[in-house]
Amino acid sequence: MQTISVAHSPDADDAFMFHGLANGKVATDGLTFTHELVDIETLNQHAFTEKYDVTALSFHAYAYLTDRYALLPCGASFGEDYGPKILTRRPLDRTALSQLTVAIPGRLTTAALAVQLYLPGVATVCYDFDAIMPAIARGEVDAGVIIHEGQLTYPDSGLVEHVDLGVWWKALTGLPLPLGGNGVRRALPDDLQRRIAHCLRASIDYALTHRMEALDYALSFGRGLAVDSADTFVGMYVNDVTRDYGDRGRAAVRELLARAHQAGVIPAPVVPTFVTWEGER
Repeated sequence: MQTISVAHSPDADDAFMFHGLANGKVATDGLTFTHELVDIETLNQHAFTEKYDVTALSFHAYAYLTDRYALLPCGASFGEDYGPKILTRRPLDRTALSQLTVAIPGRLTTAALAVQLYLPGVATVCYDFDAIMPAIARGEVDAGVIIHEGQLTYPDSGLVEHVDLGVWWKALTGLPLPLGGNGVRRALPDDLQRRIAHCLRASIDYALTHRMEALDYALSFGRGLAVDSADTFVGMYVNDVTRDYGDRGRAAVRELLARAHQAGVIPAPVVPTFVTWEGER
């Protein structure tokens, strides 16, 4: 059996969708999968050395990795009228915020890219994603963009939402905001890439049809969410477009990368490469 190394974050949505593969719930077409759970910005950095055969990637990071990874046609997270939020301690308008410093959860996260598109040229500083809300509350930074479960829990910190970047992006483009996908090493044979894609989609389908079981697994990583909040978060980011980008999802990725280049956030134009299902071109 061929071993495929897989890495993804311990976030509720990622753990949920990989439950079937990680726990032997789905057929794997003669493949064995090993799993590592690592925060997304670390995975973005590891991708430059192709540490894993399959890895979660921010779409921002993917712009620099097209020679190393193709995008699997499933397993992506999109914000459909929701997404990372910029938080402050008190209400600020866009002009005022553009003169301040915004904490970001890593230079290569899509949240960081979205901030630069929303506030061109704004000063940013990197924090671990789970340290951003406390840093804003303490006054260490003027504002910060939050990802993951903080999108649901931030009111408990007494902070104010300046903007939901997913809402802003949808109003601007009419498309969902692409946040992260799963890359597969381009060095692997095309037929193996497709086999991996089918295994991942089987895992996603298993989770969606065994929801509480998959939620229990996701919650075992101790991210502090109650079951109902975890269920809400998973519902936001594991859905039909996670099963398959479809034309609209692929268009959203292209639009994000095109605007990033036009704005000078990424240095070169990017044409994303998607692994195709059997029979697709």
